[in-house]
Amino acid sequence: VLMLNSVLTVRRGEANSHAKKGWENFTDEVIRAVDRESGPKGVVFLLWGKPASKKAESVINKGGGGRRHTVICTSHPSPLGAAKTKSPFLGSRCFSRANEALGERGLSPIDWNVDGPLGDTTE
Repeated sequence: VLMLNSVLTVRRGEANSHAKKGWENFTDEVIRAVDRESGPKGVVFLLWGKPASKKAESVINKGGGGRRHTVICTSHPSPLGAAKTKSPFLGSRCFSRANEALGERGLSPIDWNVDGPLGDTTE
């Protein structure tokens, strides 16, 4: 499973403030490398938000290579975008869908539960 922002840094409180500074080229190359090295079972891509969803084109529309991958696109999970767009993050079941795709490949599911500063999120 690959979750990757299209831009990897940002000024605090300024979404996309580091866009068009080279990160897009770097993350495009990461996707190409993962595609190239992923083997026949492919990769499950979780792409959140418009810039990340645009990256799906490089995975899906490159001839036959995209068919072995599962690409799950939703809005960004931030409070500003979690319920927006025709594919909102909230209610998307993106983690369950990722595990279903892994199961279809004969791979073990990921335990997505978080037990961190907010406590156990499974309750």
